[in-house]
Amino acid sequence: MPPFKLVSREHQREDTVIDLGSCTIGGEQLLIIAGPCAVESKEQVMTTAEGLKNIGVQVMRGGAYKPRTSPYSFHGLREEGLKILAEAAQIYDLMVITEVVDVRDLDLVSHYSHIIQIGSRNMQNFTLLSEVGLSNKPVLLKRGFAATIEEWLLAAEYVISAGNKQVILCERGIRTFETYTRNTLDISAVSALKTLSHLPVIVDPSHATGRKEMVPSVSKASIAAGADGLMIEVHPKPEEALCDGFQSLNIEEMSFLKLELEKVALAVNRKIL
Repeated sequence: MPPFKLVSREHQREDTVIDLGSCTIGGEQLLIIAGPCAVESKEQVMTTAEGLKNIGVQVMRGGAYKPRTSPYSFHGLREEGLKILAEAAQIYDLMVITEVVDVRDLDLVSHYSHIIQIGSRNMQNFTLLSEVGLSNKPVLLKRGFAATIEEWLLAAEYVISAGNKQVILCERGIRTFETYTRNTLDISAVSALKTLSHLPVIVDPSHATGRKEMVPSVSKASIAAGADGLMIEVHPKPEEALCDGFQSLNIEEMSFLKLELEKVALAVNRKIL
């Protein structure tokens, strides 16, 4: 048995399907998560939430706490941002996923969100992983930008070994010598994870490429490779975004992409929620 025992296919042969209430992740259904990199204002979030609801997206992403390389960058609205997300979710009947970056904020983030995200920089924050393992909320675990697949699965093992079996793996690209794209999407990781683990796998084409024009084709490739869903950055006015506007789609572009993705999903006998 591999070192990642509980997340392995040897431990559980059938795919894990996580029940999110109004939808699931894993199995025949494909889940699209969409929304802005960061919560910037109430107007921005409400506009995004309304647009996503109208095109059938059920889970909205949005960062209230933003770990940034530079201390001078926008680091999020924190609790105010969480409250805005929660209000939008209630009004438009959406689920919310947002990142926790510090174990001291876990209870607060858990109170306002439906899914807890562990970002790339915290993939090996073992204290945080163990604490979210005590939570009853689904956990989306992004791959570290320099992590091997084994290290990534061992990070998931921390969460599951603490008691929380609701883990979603998210491939968001790894750091290589290539500079044209923001990261290098490891599309083969999707196939590898499906062989090694029973956990659902999604892909973040926005962070993987850092280029909005590449998001549609990479999204389609991810579904064809066997991904269980996508996490796509969407902003009502990407040109005015405080961060990551260059890789964000607007609502109209997301609407068109969703129609295209439904065709690809049909070809691989899947259905997009």
